[in-house]
Amino acid sequence: MAQTNIPAAPAIEGATHVHSGKVRDLYRIDSGEHAGRLLMVASDRISAFDFVLDSTIPDKGEILTRMSLWWFDQLGDLVPNHIVSTDVPDAVRGRAVVCEPLTMFPVECVARGYLTGSGLIDYRATGEVCGIPLPPGLEDGSRLPSPVFTPATKADLGDHDENVSYDAVGDRVGDEVAARLRELTLAVYRRAEGIARERGIIVADTKLEFGSQGAGIVLADEVLTPDSSRFWPASDWQPGRAQPSYDKQVVRNWLTSPESGWDRSAGERPPALPAQVVDLTRARYVEAFELLTGEKFRAGSR
Repeated sequence: MAQTNIPAAPAIEGATHVHSGKVRDLYRIDSGEHAGRLLMVASDRISAFDFVLDSTIPDKGEILTRMSLWWFDQLGDLVPNHIVSTDVPDAVRGRAVVCEPLTMFPVECVARGYLTGSGLIDYRATGEVCGIPLPPGLEDGSRLPSPVFTPATKADLGDHDENVSYDAVGDRVGDEVAARLRELTLAVYRRAEGIARERGIIVADTKLEFGSQGAGIVLADEVLTPDSSRFWPASDWQPGRAQPSYDKQVVRNWLTSPESGWDRSAGERPPALPAQVVDLTRARYVEAFELLTGEKFRAGSR
């Protein structure tokens, strides 16, 4: 397992720390109106290649939170979500939400409308993605004939998620739930892809997480952010090459360049990011937020 090196979560009065992921810290609220519910806090941490980097991206947690809230509003008629309130402690205001505790499904629900990343690797090896045959002759960045559901297992922190077949999802959660997860994932993707395209952004793919609440299925965690999706400028889209992006590809590109001096194959921790990479990454996140929402981003303005 890669050494993720997640810093200790800060103490929050009236809440007990439960879990930390690569970016988010989760707390149980101990008292008051929301006692028993969860406080989900988005940090400014950034991960790449299964490492949490020592560098942070200023305002990233607030951008992710505000973008997710905006998307939850756009998708509310398709699927319920876990958000209860944005009335949170001052220490985390703007980058945290109160949410309902759910029983999470052990699967990453991925929708792909374009071929790239691990999907492209699978396609080049087999002509398929997660067992779904695709037409011959597709390239990096090709638009698929129709969006596909390409689930993955949820890996332990620091390990890779692994693409799996739809049948494997059925084996884990049952055929009825698997069918509903596929239906919801593709419905969310189609809605989001259309909205984003009108605003000049291609959503190439996205990863969603769902949980159960009673007999219902609920959209959870973050949704359609640069951390969970590939966003490409629609005006620059050109199949057959790597696409410019609004996500953390800036960070990945620098880490794998000779300039970084990082030997990934040796299992070393990545180096700190230079200031220009941090600034460019923040600018890409801000640009994506502003294009999608039509709002100007001002830190702490929510």
